[in-house]
Amino acid sequence: MDYTLKELMVVAAAREICDGEVVFVGMRLPLLGFAVAKELHAPRAVGIFENGVIRDWPALAPIFTMSDPPNVSRSLSCCGLVDVMSLLQSGRVDLGFIGGAEIDRFGNLNTHWVEENGRRVRLPGSGGAADIAGLAGRCIIIMNHERRRFPPKVRFITSPGYGEGRGWREGKHLKGGGPRRVITSLGIFSFDSESREMILSSFHPGVSIEQIQRETGWRLKVAAEVSETRSPLAEELAAVRKYDPKGVWTNN
Repeated sequence: MDYTLKELMVVAAAREICDGEVVFVGMRLPLLGFAVAKELHAPRAVGIFENGVIRDWPALAPIFTMSDPPNVSRSLSCCGLVDVMSLLQSGRVDLGFIGGAEIDRFGNLNTHWVEENGRRVRLPGSGGAADIAGLAGRCIIIMNHERRRFPPKVRFITSPGYGEGRGWREGKHLKGGGPRRVITSLGIFSFDSESREMILSSFHPGVSIEQIQRETGWRLKVAAEVSETRSPLAEELAAVRKYDPKGVWTNN
């Protein structure tokens, strides 16, 4: 392959963004995905950040935090957390990117605590992820794929997916549409429309379905038409490398 798996993940994230959408962007790979989408197929998409920045074009230079000056410069607005969260509450955010330490078969995320060698480890918590998961029109989850991070049931639900399955979100009166896709370092997953359980939709080049199953803590369902993830086009790779020229986020 003439690209890294993280570059493939960025391109997969970019493909999820439609033109004209309001996107809760986040950092690292989703930030690059937003930049690629804006460059190639979604010129009217608007990105919002948890710190209150709203911009209709990628940052003017590579950034490492959402408050770096290139992300603030020439933005549409620099308001506050309450302002951008009100966009979620009013149903004006079409798509949100989130991640977590653990994810289970119904797309619930844990970023509160895990156990390592019998010791409980405290994690950063939600930030704005629970709000995005509960209120955005749809969510895309991006994370590394390891068996310890894919248990059948997360230890703690920080950001809700489909809870215990069909009807759970409705019973909790969550306004958002829930997770639409999970993009990992091994493949791409969707969710069954009936059971709301995660389904393998595609496997990345060089990765087998068996390998993905070994790294998943439950018996994974596989789509009837599962296929290899579509490789990045030349213009997609060029856009990724334009916004991450030193490979800070995309070198495996």
